[in-house]
Amino acid sequence: MKKLINSPESVVADALRGMAAAHPELSVDADKGIVTRAGSPVAGKVALLSGGGSGHEPLHAGFVGRGMLAAAVAGPVFTSPVPDNIAAATCAVDAGAGVLHIVKNYTGDILNFTMAAEDCEDEGVKVEQVVVDDDVAVARTANGPGRRGTGATLFVEKIAGALAEEGAPLAEVAAVARKVNSNARSYGVALTSCTTPAKGSPNFTLGEDEIELGIGIHGEPGRERRALMTAAETAEAMLDAILDDLPEAAGAPVILLVNGLGATPPVELYIMRAEVERVLGERGITVARSLVGNYVTSLDMAGCTLTLCRADEELLRLWDAPVDAPSLRWGC
Repeated sequence: MKKLINSPESVVADALRGMAAAHPELSVDADKGIVTRAGSPVAGKVALLSGGGSGHEPLHAGFVGRGMLAAAVAGPVFTSPVPDNIAAATCAVDAGAGVLHIVKNYTGDILNFTMAAEDCEDEGVKVEQVVVDDDVAVARTANGPGRRGTGATLFVEKIAGALAEEGAPLAEVAAVARKVNSNARSYGVALTSCTTPAKGSPNFTLGEDEIELGIGIHGEPGRERRALMTAAETAEAMLDAILDDLPEAAGAPVILLVNGLGATPPVELYIMRAEVERVLGERGITVARSLVGNYVTSLDMAGCTLTLCRADEELLRLWDAPVDAPSLRWGC
């Protein structure tokens, strides 16, 4: 393993100290993994808080700022933050209007955020929880943990954050967050595994001519392993999976995320963006807004995820609203 680290044990705290140095507009507690907006909370305004295991940067701390999150809580790599740190961050950003927890659908995150919310409510803080579960590689079942939360997390944080910035009450902010999640679907493909600092070796092995379709952002197994395909073939396979689960997207505008998993160069992501445009155009779907780049990564995994969100006028207006966070900025 070759990584620019000091030790596997100090990776998250060291990275957060670097973030604090680079972004003085943030308040960072590197030891607890808590990142908040400097000067928060804002009286009477709903606060958005998210978090989870590290290794997916810039999610979540990179999205703390005006128009998005009030706080993010980082756990160890691929491991949920503990309830005490989530509760401390929640209480720190509450300004009397309540706090929205945006939680990716992983068992540890659900348990720890739920316990933190219960502790905060005992202290008089009103908390709503929205669970993101957009990964169509996992079947919807009555039992089991359900679908994983991936790229739609960014859409939820941006759009709900914009509504909170307008001063909407907690119930409305939570409702629009759930609306985004219900209209968003994601699917991923891996060309290589990732290597966690603690393990020091790849999480799984792919042959020189193999790819994994439907991969999870922690290296969870995908739907199937195939021989290496062209970008055009890969985009078609990924969009088949997404659109089979989102048939109403035909004829409607969508917001698109072409997301790198950490080791895919921009040139390849833009090739995928072109192929996605071609496939969606053939199916009568218009891309109204798009992002291309590394937003929800998986350490050093090569590959990408695609996320589509059906977007009406309300969602597009909130997407276009100003945002000023370290890793997403426009209109400011």
